[in-house]
Amino acid sequence: MTKRVLIVDDAAFMRMMIKDILSKNGYEVVGEAQDGQDAVEKYKELQPDLVTMDITMPEMDGIAALKEIQSIDKEAKVIMCSAMGGQQAMVIDAIQAGAKDFIVKPFQADRVIEAISKVIG
Repeated sequence: MTKRVLIVDDAAFMRMMIKDILSKNGYEVVGEAQDGQDAVEKYKELQPDLVTMDITMPEMDGIAALKEIQSIDKEAKVIMCSAMGGQQAMVIDAIQAGAKDFIVKPFQADRVIEAISKVIG
């Protein structure tokens, strides 16, 4: 069965890039969200196998959205994405909040697929 992914990023270009990587590697992108609030609503509605979540977004940031999704579904699998690879504190916050992995932008296809296949196979 195809694994279903929800992509969350405030930048349409980034969503398009990651969608392209996933589609080419046999994953089904079931939805896209542009902020944390939208992500939580779409998660409830779509119940994807995995979420790729940007950290820095308007309205609700990725870590707040991650915590909210985890409160809805303890088994939720979320991989955080951020251009700020140097900010160790954010990475640690995300992992402590329940993120399964962390991908740094700009996305490298092999790293994205490696992280996702490690989390959901």
